[in-house]
Amino acid sequence: MDEITNVIPQARRLTLRRMRIRVETGASAGAEVTTDRDIVRMGSNPHNDLVVQDDTVSRSHAEIVRMEDGVLLRDLGSTNGTFVGPIRVREVYLPETQRFRIGRTEITFESLDEVVDIVPSEDDRLEGLVGRSVAMRAVFAVIERVAPTDLTVLITGETGTGKELVSRAMHARSPRRDGPFEVFDCGAVASSLVEAELFGHERGAFTGAHQGRPGVFERAHRGTVFLDELGELPLPVQAALLRVLEQREVRRVGGRDVKPVDVRVVAATNRDLAAEVEAGRFRRDLYYRLAVVELQLPPLRSRLEDLPLLIPHLLATAGFDHPVKDVSDEVAEAFEAWRWPGNVRELRNVLLRAIPFSAGSTLTLDALPEALQEATPATPIATEGEDGAGLPLPGPDEQFHEAKDRILEAFERHYLETLMERAGGNLSRAARLAGVDRKTVSRLLKRHDIR
Repeated sequence: MDEITNVIPQARRLTLRRMRIRVETGASAGAEVTTDRDIVRMGSNPHNDLVVQDDTVSRSHAEIVRMEDGVLLRDLGSTNGTFVGPIRVREVYLPETQRFRIGRTEITFESLDEVVDIVPSEDDRLEGLVGRSVAMRAVFAVIERVAPTDLTVLITGETGTGKELVSRAMHARSPRRDGPFEVFDCGAVASSLVEAELFGHERGAFTGAHQGRPGVFERAHRGTVFLDELGELPLPVQAALLRVLEQREVRRVGGRDVKPVDVRVVAATNRDLAAEVEAGRFRRDLYYRLAVVELQLPPLRSRLEDLPLLIPHLLATAGFDHPVKDVSDEVAEAFEAWRWPGNVRELRNVLLRAIPFSAGSTLTLDALPEALQEATPATPIATEGEDGAGLPLPGPDEQFHEAKDRILEAFERHYLETLMERAGGNLSRAARLAGVDRKTVSRLLKRHDIR
């Protein structure tokens, strides 16, 4: 999908992947499956997506799998084989329409992929999300179009842009809305325990496992799993996650039995996963499975026209009683001048911290942190080798991903050093100021060898 930004206010395009598999002959003639899932299994077992009543069809006979380079028909070791025309096949790529046979039963495959225009929504609110900018209304339009499907979604964007809120909106607007919604932060759990947390474990599977416990995927059966900070997932667990997505079943750590799971996966990251794939830190096949729809959230600094809506919304949803309804003109000017490295999460934290220092219904400038009080719209003068934000400029022969990684690295280090200085070296206070959990700050400090 094209990147959604507020630079060019025109329709974007989104490819929706769907397929239809229909039984043409035999006792199950007329049975069909129309789905946006990437894998469809066929056989006589009732657990298959397409159940075929035919004594020459194996319990798990064949599957159709959408791959990065096409749609694959694969025989699953059946007794009587899978045929395209007179030829028995193990694996074969299918054209847009194809008739094939499993056992004595004829089946037709048809691709229903469609490209749709995404026109910005007319609404400026959606399931707790707020914005009148073209960028946000385009995000709303994608959510409205994709939420009713089972397509996996990868949400990208900087920290604090609202990735979890978008995932919750996807769930709330989906047929799974009455099912569970499970959140898992891939960067907040020790790498040795990630697999057990995701897929569950049996008693005695590892030290401290005194009893069996279901994992995130089991608990989310018939609901949605939100995988936050996906880029932090260790490579061995990436392979296990790919198996779960493809097989739609889990095996607990230390266990032998497999359990079918029916979940919709929404993932989020602030990393450039395409670059991570090229660097060998993220599996290409898993990236393809998860990024069926890739939705990029805009940073707050690029949609400052949303501030007049965001501010009263965040004040009204503070979670405690207070008299503040809006901000003064001076505060509004300071907010427009600030770069918001922590995005909407930072804005919310600034407002909540300022409420106790405000008198009356209007938040005034003296209630803000000193740095924000001094914010001005003037553009800083760039020093040699830096842009106006104090970040290093790309080298003349530097490739995009190299420059991006280096600049993001410099930004993270500068932000963390400033954060720890403001927090007086206190990790818990730093986490509160940044609007993230303590483990995230600790992990970033360790990555940058700070403290």
